[in-house]
Amino acid sequence: MRQQPVIAVVGPTAAGKSDLAVDLALRLGGECVNADSMQLYRGMDVGTAKLTPEEQRGVPHHLLDIWDVTVTASVAEYQRMARAVIDAVEVPVLVGGSGLYVRAAIDELEFPGTDPEIRARLEGELAERGPAPLHERLRGLDAAAAEAILPSNGRRIVRALEVIEHTGRPFSATMPSYDAVYPSVQIGLDVPRPELDARIEARVGRMWRAGLVDEVRRLLGQGLAEGRTAGRALGYAQVIRYLAGEWSEEQAIEETVRSTRRFARRQESWFRRDPRVRWVPYDAPDLVERSLALISAHPSA
Repeated sequence: MRQQPVIAVVGPTAAGKSDLAVDLALRLGGECVNADSMQLYRGMDVGTAKLTPEEQRGVPHHLLDIWDVTVTASVAEYQRMARAVIDAVEVPVLVGGSGLYVRAAIDELEFPGTDPEIRARLEGELAERGPAPLHERLRGLDAAAAEAILPSNGRRIVRALEVIEHTGRPFSATMPSYDAVYPSVQIGLDVPRPELDARIEARVGRMWRAGLVDEVRRLLGQGLAEGRTAGRALGYAQVIRYLAGEWSEEQAIEETVRSTRRFARRQESWFRRDPRVRWVPYDAPDLVERSLALISAHPSA
């Protein structure tokens, strides 16, 4: 059993998590462990705000650039990799806004097997009828799961129905709990909504100026559009539609900002539900010191 706590820096996109994680790693002799699902993909750099080697400031960073863009994301595979790193690193600093990935790394979270035939049949239904009737079916089979999954999230609905049919158990029984595998100190960056909205708009503008369109064009040659996970990533999906002539560039930018703001609200809601997260103002002048104090106060620190 691990004695020293895992440090996790969490919160919505554009809050400044990556910089704080590097600051803490430098002060504690730690190493950063990525918990952003899209930063696992090779070549997805500009659109995910992946730190450059200079911005990493000599701190080792784990689980970046793991998958090709054609690979479908697997939380179970991420869990296996993340725990191997956590077990090997003296002071791991987990950083990212993918709430399920954070929980997969540090909490009890089981991943039932898959059944390709069931999955293919359900995906066929999804393509033919859309997510609404499948969500209603899920509500009848597992109301708790239906309440937790957005009616528009077809991929997640299909997975829930697959698990129910394959295992005979409610999908909600496999959903994240707060039962920890590792002791942890979770630091959440609190950004007022108007400020967060402005930061997201500014970030999207910087990404466009930094070459997001060229990055997407290059990744299309590597199969990005066929990637079931990477091709749907924020910014990337919108640029794909722009390059296909479906949207103007201005529309693609506006939709990226709008979608990212919605995503940030879902991230914040996810992390706010976890009573273990300790929130600190993102712009506190003593942010690093306040974070270090929270870490020092942990019983196992």
